[in-house]
Amino acid sequence: MHQSTDPGSRAPAGRSAARPRVQRPRVLRCAWPALAGALVFALLLVLVRTGWGPLARLDQGWVSVLHRYALRHPVWTAAMQTLADLGAPWVMRALLGAVAVWLWALGARVLAGWAVAATLLGWAATGVGRALAGRPRPHFADPVAVGSGLSFPSGHALASAVTCGALLVLAWPRTERPVRVAATGAAALAVLAVGWTRIALGVHWPSDVPAGWAAAAVALAGPALAVELWLPGRFGRDVRLLRRRARPRVQRVLAPPLPPVESATERDPGRS
Repeated sequence: MHQSTDPGSRAPAGRSAARPRVQRPRVLRCAWPALAGALVFALLLVLVRTGWGPLARLDQGWVSVLHRYALRHPVWTAAMQTLADLGAPWVMRALLGAVAVWLWALGARVLAGWAVAATLLGWAATGVGRALAGRPRPHFADPVAVGSGLSFPSGHALASAVTCGALLVLAWPRTERPVRVAATGAAALAVLAVGWTRIALGVHWPSDVPAGWAAAAVALAGPALAVELWLPGRFGRDVRLLRRRARPRVQRVLAPPLPPVESATERDPGRS
């Protein structure tokens, strides 16, 4: 029987075996938060650049009220400053960087690269957004805190959302449902609290904070989308690796072998 030796006839099968097919549900799961975040960020950027009246009045009104409150309540202001220091961008990036090193050592190389890419993309989005918006920070004659650089978007809000979001994604396959609910609530509360401190201290306009959150969605979902498109299945493989590592290691204790059962004749040879 003659068998075809044409290598071209086997190439598609070899390629399909080496490269898994793109899974549409996974792609959509990453695409919609990236798209939604990009649209919200772009909308806020346009409104800030054009000086849209309702948004400008809202920003000014909130900042003025909170500044007066901060001046009258120094303990509150000190608490806000402490919380803001804990959620500083360099702290959040260092934390996520340490997690990336741990993932790399664990063998989850794609997840480690995703964490690093999300951090770098968030940092880049802060610089690009501020360059495009050119928005100065709120100015007071008697400030309770001072921020550096431009205002839009909030770097604290962006970095805390990226780090807490990444930690939540990594913890998801390793935990049960009650822990997931608690972790989601804790992450959301931390992100909201850090964002609130920037407004309460008068170093950001209120609209800077949701802009940071929107950019964080792009920073988290964008690299994940790229992985699902160009390296399909690799993200899920690393997630399964984390799930396996999270399972408790059960040590099997082998019982000693039982002694052989002797027959009656073996116990008393005289009876035979």
